[in-house]
Amino acid sequence: MDYKESVAQLLDAVIPELDAATIQSKIEIPKDSNKGDFAFPAFNLAKERHQAPNQIAIEIVEKLDQNGFEKIEATGPYVNFFLDKTEAGKNFLNDILTNADYGHNTDGEAGHVTIDMSSPNIAKPMSMGHLRSTVIGNSLAEISAANGYQPVKINHLGDWGTQFGKLMSAYKRWGSEAEVKADPINTLVKYYIRFHEEAKENPELDEEGRHWFKKLEDGDEEATELWKWFREESLKEFMDIYKILDIDFDSFNGEAFYNDKMDEVVDLLEEAGILEESQGAQVVDLEDAGLNVAMIKRTDGATLYMTRDLAAAIYRKRQYNFVKSLYVVGGEQREHFQQLKAILKKMGYAWSDDIEHVAFGLITVDGKKLSTRSGRIILLKDVLDDSINLAREQIEEKNPALEHKDEVAYEVGVGAVVFHDLMNERLKNFDFNLEEVVRFEGDTGPYVQYANARAQSLLAKAGNPEIDTTALTISDEAVWEVEKLLSEFPNTIRRAWREFEPSIIAKYALNLARTFNKYYANSKILEEDAELNARLALVTSVSQVLTESLRLLGVKAPKEM
Repeated sequence: MDYKESVAQLLDAVIPELDAATIQSKIEIPKDSNKGDFAFPAFNLAKERHQAPNQIAIEIVEKLDQNGFEKIEATGPYVNFFLDKTEAGKNFLNDILTNADYGHNTDGEAGHVTIDMSSPNIAKPMSMGHLRSTVIGNSLAEISAANGYQPVKINHLGDWGTQFGKLMSAYKRWGSEAEVKADPINTLVKYYIRFHEEAKENPELDEEGRHWFKKLEDGDEEATELWKWFREESLKEFMDIYKILDIDFDSFNGEAFYNDKMDEVVDLLEEAGILEESQGAQVVDLEDAGLNVAMIKRTDGATLYMTRDLAAAIYRKRQYNFVKSLYVVGGEQREHFQQLKAILKKMGYAWSDDIEHVAFGLITVDGKKLSTRSGRIILLKDVLDDSINLAREQIEEKNPALEHKDEVAYEVGVGAVVFHDLMNERLKNFDFNLEEVVRFEGDTGPYVQYANARAQSLLAKAGNPEIDTTALTISDEAVWEVEKLLSEFPNTIRRAWREFEPSIIAKYALNLARTFNKYYANSKILEEDAELNARLALVTSVSQVLTESLRLLGVKAPKEM
């Protein structure tokens, strides 16, 4: 039952100035339960009614039918609604227990959402810098599906571009086939870093790198064979990490996939009359959109990232007919995506408005930015392995008799890293400290997992009985905060999608875990009395919602810890 909608309908009958949808959008959920379960601010009517908001609130309360509510009262400029806790609590639990997909909706009407995510560069290891795009994109895919969309996860591999020319130049100068075969990625990275170090003193190296990339674009046999080799070795390593994270993709079409699709882009730009020549290069002037000129082709005819992204956007619209196209890419690329949308709009594509750059902040370590070029790399696989080991140590200390310790340590260790990333608001930078991330206490993934495991333990001790959904009354008022939080899950899922913000789910899960633990600490849940079934129903509901919250984040929910 949607009580917020019921409150809106009640108010709609006495507020002719606003429609029901507008009223519902203005209804708030007070942080302090003493101020009600829902609140309507009368400020919204002050200008039209030429009255003080306090007086408007009083008049609204006088006209409302209070049946079904504990009370409705005016407090200053607010109309505060207090639900009948016993009846509402029963309804909340019944909704959860009778709906395996509790919290989900069909708002998306099965429309496709393409999600450009992860997208590591070939011939470079996946570092901590790749974590954010990967886990934010994966979580948004799960959240979109929970809102009725069909996500299409695209790993737009960085498998083309000038950096490959630079790597080929480095390999030809200093490389050893035997060395690369023995340790492919680390060796290639070593060559790449050396290239950039030496290019500082010898700028001609950059020109040599551009020359090798042009050879690759022109189909040169040696350049193509080197490119295939670098790509194949990189993908093997990437797939190992995606397996650890339990993340899959619907497409691995990277930049190279669009090589034969860029001539059409240039033709379409010419047909639209927006392609210009500037100092031998081909560009699109975006001054009227308040943006810098976008380069489409260099003076030597080589294409750029923008050319490939235009080709990719057009291909994805044709292939998937998306209703929304997300690019989960760092905030430093903001202007690139503004240019992309502006060019597509100039080409006459109204669907450019459906493109969203889902930006995110940086992960730093000891306050410093990570960079492959400068050699400041922290490998993602190393972090995940260390996190699993730390989780195993804590399990040995807290529950040495636990069966399947390795499996649980794996789920807790990996989950800790993922949860910590997603708990942080997407646009904020944060510093990474592994020991804080894997703690079983505080604002961590293991804390939420442990709360769920505790719920599962209670149910096991009770014999995992069949829950009677006709007997869900709990007289203990302390349970209300838990029940009320459970009822907010559907709106939490909607808001997380609306804002493209997985941290909304993570913070909700932390709040529910804390609230449940507080209730657990002060209540005798397994006491044999008339309300035992109802309390077990509450525990089952908490576990169901915590498990689903974690799943939406890409985190496992072990039943024992």
